[in-house]
Amino acid sequence: MDLLVVGGGPAGLATALHAARAGLEATVWEQRAGTIDKACGEGLMPGVVAGLTALGVHPPGYDLRGIRYVAGAHRADADFRAGPGRGVRRTVLHAALREAVLAAGVRVEPRAVRRVEQDEDGVVVDGTRARHLLAADGLHSPIRRALGLHRPRRAHRRHGLRRHYVFTPWSDHVEVHWARDAEAYVTPVSDDLVGVAVLTADRRPYDDHLAAFLELQERLAGAGTATPARGAGPLRQDASARTAGRVLLVGDAAGYVDALTGEGIALALAQASAAVRAVINGDLAAYEREWRRLTRRYRWLTHALLGATRVPPLRAALVPAAQRLPWLFSATVDVLARPPGT
Repeated sequence: MDLLVVGGGPAGLATALHAARAGLEATVWEQRAGTIDKACGEGLMPGVVAGLTALGVHPPGYDLRGIRYVAGAHRADADFRAGPGRGVRRTVLHAALREAVLAAGVRVEPRAVRRVEQDEDGVVVDGTRARHLLAADGLHSPIRRALGLHRPRRAHRRHGLRRHYVFTPWSDHVEVHWARDAEAYVTPVSDDLVGVAVLTADRRPYDDHLAAFLELQERLAGAGTATPARGAGPLRQDASARTAGRVLLVGDAAGYVDALTGEGIALALAQASAAVRAVINGDLAAYEREWRRLTRRYRWLTHALLGATRVPPLRAALVPAAQRLPWLFSATVDVLARPPGT
């Protein structure tokens, strides 16, 4: 086997799909059965839609025209310049990727990883040998930890919470509502379903956070809930490197800053392609360099925004500034809408 992929989320499935298209023999191990859900904003930027289309993956959803920031009476809109994005349920995205992977002849097996060993010729995972192991096992990657690549971080621990409401979307924009201690991301994912994800460092129940967004709470009053509140975090995860011998980390497992800019799936797709190229070229060191290039914009911008929003006066001024400087807000959204590295 050329490539064993551990983790059957979008990062792992995209990697397996790239590998199959390159003529590599790949197998995916995922310990969870069926379609996998996760607490995320579910808004795909135009660059992600284009990347999925290139892979032959077309998940149905709700077309998105842009991003809107909301804080009290202040509003700032920025439309995508490169075509629409798409709101897609995480389960729908996962099912579409899994279908494409199976159609490409990749095996997906319900297995967990207990032991990883390496030698000059490859890796041995629980007795199964492969030339390379690609770990796409998520934010809290056990393989990252087992290889000694995890860097603990305790300061500024942010978490995400998400719930879906049975409600006709009132906008074709992703709305980001700003409160003192949290942001709420409203993403239409179908004609009758809206996802509301909350990002915050304050650990409280979902409904307590929603109460801080009065306009949003009033709009959703009486709407039925389609899913329970689902959480994820801490979001910030650091890795000392993306490779260790013949093992490569991809997606959230490779390190993550925050979901503030909504680039998680875009980064996963870009890293999947880069990892497969490194394997084909026999130059795993190139993947570390490419990872840094692909994630540079995301890391710099997300760090800058997080730093600013931790200062209450700067946080309060963010949406009014975006409203007064629409050209700057539009340019920022345009940058985020592009594929990583472009």
